[in-house]
Amino acid sequence: MAIDAATVRRVAKLARIAEPEERLEPLAQELSAILDWIEQLDEVDTDGVEPMTSAVAAALPMREDVVTDGQKRDAVLSNAPRQADGFFVVPKVVE
Repeated sequence: MAIDAATVRRVAKLARIAEPEERLEPLAQELSAILDWIEQLDEVDTDGVEPMTSAVAAALPMREDVVTDGQKRDAVLSNAPRQADGFFVVPKVVE
């Protein structure tokens, strides 16, 4: 699939990318080469090939899903500039 300078100009305008006129033709050639390569990939026979999500087949370690309060309230609140009754004190933002 060949892309010309007019197509590059139109796509650049739609994407709001300012490209100088002398760069349009080289960009058209680069984009055409990329699309040619993609067309080559389309010729590869992938029938019967399972899709993969990773190149390494590994099981992730699982942990028990338990709801806790973190049990670190004092440590977390020690970083707060102000605190009251076990909560962060923040400036009022809504009048």
